[in-house]
Amino acid sequence: MGGVRELAGSFVVPGPCGVAVRDRLKHLTPQDESVLRAVGEHQGRLASRDLKARCADGLEHSADTWASRKRNLTTLSSSRIAGAITKATHDQWALARRCQAAHIQTLEAGIRTLRHRLSLPIGEPGTKRAGGGYRSRSEWFHKSRRLTALEARHAAVVADRQAGRVRVVRGGRRLLNTRHHLTQARLTEERWRERWEAERWFIAAYGESGKRFGNETIRITPTGEVSIKLPAPLAHLANTKHGRYTLTSTVAFAHRGAEWADRIAANRAVAYRIHLDTERGRWYLTASWQRPTVRTMPLETARARGMVGVDTNADHFAAYHLDRHGNPVGDPHHFPYDLSGTTAHRDAQIRHALTRLIHWAKQTDVAAIGIEDLDFTTEKTREKHGRRKQFRQLISGIPTGRLKARLVSMAAEQGLSIVAVDPAYTSVWGAQHWQKPLVTPHRGMSRHDAAGIAIARRALGHPVRRRTAPPPHDRSDRAGHRTVQARPGNRGREGTRPPATDHALGGVTPNGTRKREPSASKTVRDAPRTQQWVQDPLMRTG
Repeated sequence: MGGVRELAGSFVVPGPCGVAVRDRLKHLTPQDESVLRAVGEHQGRLASRDLKARCADGLEHSADTWASRKRNLTTLSSSRIAGAITKATHDQWALARRCQAAHIQTLEAGIRTLRHRLSLPIGEPGTKRAGGGYRSRSEWFHKSRRLTALEARHAAVVADRQAGRVRVVRGGRRLLNTRHHLTQARLTEERWRERWEAERWFIAAYGESGKRFGNETIRITPTGEVSIKLPAPLAHLANTKHGRYTLTSTVAFAHRGAEWADRIAANRAVAYRIHLDTERGRWYLTASWQRPTVRTMPLETARARGMVGVDTNADHFAAYHLDRHGNPVGDPHHFPYDLSGTTAHRDAQIRHALTRLIHWAKQTDVAAIGIEDLDFTTEKTREKHGRRKQFRQLISGIPTGRLKARLVSMAAEQGLSIVAVDPAYTSVWGAQHWQKPLVTPHRGMSRHDAAGIAIARRALGHPVRRRTAPPPHDRSDRAGHRTVQARPGNRGREGTRPPATDHALGGVTPNGTRKREPSASKTVRDAPRTQQWVQDPLMRTG
């Protein structure tokens, strides 16, 4: 066990801090759509200019430069719209900085792997923790050139980070690159241009507590009426007082609608965003708000009623229910999903699988779900797994970040907590200790099912293995108790073993009555012997 790394402790994942709901804007008139397009284009241009100014500031950004940018935007829109644009710009710049740091870590991991493998003799076998030497001199040569390329790329990215430069594309870099591959994307130039412009629009407003219905720029009444405060250059398009435009469409949030209605009735902050889905030709409105920080459930409380362990795989969740003593209950459950296709399809598949998982967990009457604290950031590098391209694609395809975020938010709505555990050795130890013993003629056990048991036991605070070897010498506890043993006051399923017989010596029961002798069999060959050979200890032999 000397090579086993130290395992991190389990912890209860904090609950969600925000909520977002969406509804479709139906029955919009041509005038409504033209106004929304005009507002989106105008404010989108302002957002692009502000992002350019923010990137030019770099690390020299301060509260004064932020205020200066906001004053310049206020004259072309309004104070609230300018505040929303500058806030969105700052968040986008900060996200680019975090992605830049993650990219540097990926490059450093690849460089370390290449340097290690290039330093080994050709054909040197590898280990489970590190790769060996390359198989031929040709491969060694190509990898040495790749090392030089990665080092140059790493130096350029580090120089950008030290100078405060980031690479940001309003509208998305992927959509921008699609312009050069229209045939593969099955798009025409006109359709791509429509999507590109729609992604660069900006029709959003942050909420303000104390203002009417929680938002002064985009206002929604309790009856669902939507009105927008137009920017100064577009004030002539207003159809109501105070430079506002009221849409003919109304909204009604079916999901969390009561919570949203309570917030706007109390004039609490609610943020709104309007966007166009160009593929369907539909307009949508998204409402979001923050929730107060709720104290998470203590770990001991989460373990009180058992645990459901979930093993995350490329195409399904493997779940197993364990009681509070760590004993498997019932059969394993699988919740499949398909991560192929578009992003919307993958997201829907994850939601449906998590919904089925949470509903089943509620039926088992547990208080928490145990899941691995997965992070494949360092595992996706190309140099980590060499030619195992399919395995790298498999790891990259598992949406660990989105999965954890959705599971936490969806479980919180059902009153369940999430316990994150260290993912080390769960599959190996689960298969070693639990896969074979639980196989029956009517129940199969896969490696993923056994990993679910290992995850749940680790979340409950139990070791993964079922039991340890007995103490040395003999069956007594002369050398000490077993390392895995129930506490004295908690028998659980380890009850006192009943006595092997209930009668005393001589055939007399403890209450003094003698039992009836067994009757002899009618079959001669099966008849018991009536005489037994007994040696007299006082008899002498000559």
